[in-house]
Amino acid sequence: MSETYDFSSTLLTAERPALPDGYTPEQVIAALEPLSEERRKARISEVVRQRVGSVTVLMDMPRDPHNGAAVVRSADAFGVPEVHVVQREPTFFVGHRVAQGTERWVEVVQHQTAEDAVATLRARGFRLIATHPNGALVPEDLRRLERVCLVLGNEHDGISEVLARAADASVRIPMRGFVESLNLSVAAAVLLNAALAGRPGDLSPAEVRRWYAAGLVRSVPRSAEILAALREQWSTRDKLGSPET
Repeated sequence: MSETYDFSSTLLTAERPALPDGYTPEQVIAALEPLSEERRKARISEVVRQRVGSVTVLMDMPRDPHNGAAVVRSADAFGVPEVHVVQREPTFFVGHRVAQGTERWVEVVQHQTAEDAVATLRARGFRLIATHPNGALVPEDLRRLERVCLVLGNEHDGISEVLARAADASVRIPMRGFVESLNLSVAAAVLLNAALAGRPGDLSPAEVRRWYAAGLVRSVPRSAEILAALREQWSTRDKLGSPET
């Protein structure tokens, strides 16, 4: 099955996180970095450099937005920059009180069908590991997989047939009590913690710069207005022509 995967491919979705139209990461950084406190810039840089793109999550459209929000919050806490969702009805949204603002720091990539999600993730070299009470793997096995996508089922329907067939393996969380399963978000946190144990940050330099630029956009007050004003200045300057020196 190894021939299915291309480990030279990119880890993250292209052009995500989105930046204001017409701006490159370097332009955003040049404009907003002087307006950000040194402590804030250092914190954004530290977090971004520790992000791990080789671990992600694919949710089969959780029905409870609080569960989805809790998974996003766990992804941020453990350093996962983006999660994937197979779209159903109603449209996926994050419960902001549960996410505690972490939805600003984790990209939620939505897929119209399970087949689209599988194709996208496999093209990037991810192995799809489904959660299952009788899974062959245990959480500690996940850290040995180079690129791993945890497939989490819907609270009511479990993992869809398409995703179950596409999974390369399944993982179980060993339990000692009477219950046979954990809440979706709790299971996600347990498995993310295991999968990310010992992994260093692995984003490319270009991805680090883009995420740092996005962090400035999301943290500098009125950043959209500032960038729009700068664009207007550049447009006026271009119309008038650069003065001779």
